Amino acid sequence: MNDNSWKTIFDKYHIQAHDFDNAPFAISAEMIKQATKHFTKTHEREVRILCKQDSREQRPKIFVDHNLFLLPIRNGEYIIVKGEGYVDIPEIKTATKIYVSKLDFRLDTSLIGNSEMQHLDFAYASSLIRTFLSDDSLVLTIRGRKYTPQFSFNVNNKKITVESVQTEVDAGYEGRDQVVLIEAKNSYTANTIIRQLFYPFRQWQQYTSKQVNILFFEKRDSRYLLWQYEFADPNNYNSIRILKAQQYEIVFSNQQAS
Repeated sequence: MNDNSWKTIFDKYHIQAHDFDNAPFAISAEMIKQATKHFTKTHEREVRILCKQDSREQRPKIFVDHNLFLLPIRNGEYIIVKGEGYVDIPEIKTATKIYVSKLDFRLDTSLIGNSEMQHLDFAYASSLIRTFLSDDSLVLTIRGRKYTPQFSFNVNNKKITVESVQTEVDAGYEGRDQVVLIEAKNSYTANTIIRQLFYPFRQWQQYTSKQVNILFFEKRDSRYLLWQYEFADPNNYNSIRILKAQQYEIVFSNQQAS
């Protein structure tokens, strides 16, 4: 979690003395490099690694102690923000549903490897994503990294403007009336930074008049788990809320559930 590196950064720029209740603290990649250039290990001075704080637990201690989180706002520019930057991924307590694949044949290649992408592709090929959202028109149209247009939003009543920040969705689907963006994991996730859901949501809102929906997807053992989130106020980073969730086991028509 690079506690020493971030402690050095905070000390160099007197960040602990900053009034976060008044405004976030702006910090650039160059400032981070300058403060950590004396560290010898790559993970102690590489900006990309230092700024990867995708869960509450990945935050350095100084962030945890002061209730802070990090957001990119432009290429090479960040802000340190006070408040809740993460959303819980709650346990799904309802029983696992047995889902019969809409395919009439088995997918042998889907069993090779253990990547987020392959599990998501298998769920989509089996029509599980369409079934969960009750939309048979969904087709894969978005994948990979893109850069955001400019947009603004509020975090703890502070206006933040973002432009040309790299985002990545694991898969995006378009149907007649909606666009669906998915963040996927292949292991247990207790919480995730809201940014991973919010930035793509705001980005694609500007490109389509259709409703933009957000899913979080996870593969655990033989189960496929789906959570649907929404932002009650698209201009409020913290307005995220869960709409529904369900876990499934995918079987083929000639296969009994294990």
